Amino acid sequence: MKCQVCRGPAVIDVRRHNANFCQEHFLRLCRDQTARTITQFSMLSEGDRVLVAVSGGKDSLAIWDILIELGYEADGFYLGLGIGAYSDTSAGYARRFADERGLTLHSEDLLRDHGFDVPHGSRAARRAPCSACGLSKRHRFDEAARRGGYDAVVTGHNLDDEAAVLMGNVLHWQTDYLGRQLPVLKAQHGFPRKVKPLVRLTERDTAAYCLLRGIDYLVDECPMAVGNKHLSYKAALNDIESDSPGAKHAFYFRFLDQAAHRFVDHPPEGEAVTDMAPVSPCINCGAPCSNEVCAFCSLTMRATAAVPIEMGATRRRKVSR
Repeated sequence: MKCQVCRGPAVIDVRRHNANFCQEHFLRLCRDQTARTITQFSMLSEGDRVLVAVSGGKDSLAIWDILIELGYEADGFYLGLGIGAYSDTSAGYARRFADERGLTLHSEDLLRDHGFDVPHGSRAARRAPCSACGLSKRHRFDEAARRGGYDAVVTGHNLDDEAAVLMGNVLHWQTDYLGRQLPVLKAQHGFPRKVKPLVRLTERDTAAYCLLRGIDYLVDECPMAVGNKHLSYKAALNDIESDSPGAKHAFYFRFLDQAAHRFVDHPPEGEAVTDMAPVSPCINCGAPCSNEVCAFCSLTMRATAAVPIEMGATRRRKVSR
């Protein structure tokens, strides 16, 4: 097996490109594909200060590394979710990556700083764990970017992620969410620009990138994600990709080219704010929102409120005195 570029020994095959690559040229492919995505969708400009949402997994560490290699000023932000040993382990990977490279990693912890964690908070607020997690991360990443004066928030969403989300939204015709199925969400109403530069790379690509770059990352999936429908969508798409290499890329990028514009005026209720929606600061935290209290503060209040306790056979509620 020879490298498509130099004809030297190849270390990986990339079937959707019908090509094999040696270490040097595979790493170059990953950087070139990321740079191409940034340019095509006008994600970042020279001189932008970038905040990378870091989880300790392969995707977030790969994009942070690639951005540094491409010459961007990129800092990281890690949010502790309180998911037992999983969160402790992921924080360790993120911290070691930053320390070994002399990079800046900001961090925050839901339990320490906001009084709840995802497992208990989601139950108290009657939200699915992934919903509470996603809401918390979006809000805290946005706030960290505003507070730090960053121009954009970068996430490690890859092609597999975006194709699976698109599949779910199309299967259920979630037209509201299809309006936000874009690799760039522009800054508006106090929300920072959000970009996904890895949408041309798959999970296999980012795992190989980290391996070849010597980046140690958390391999385990989040234990709270068990039963998440997007995992089954990913599995179905992997089966299709196995029979038809390039199918995931075609599915997602043809949607962007031919259909995405039909849905951009229909953002999901409670998730996005359009040019027509009234926006004012949350009365608790000051974040821009379309209600008096933002969704994160509402979650926090429900998650940290007094909870029912058992007294004999009678269930009573705590009462402040």
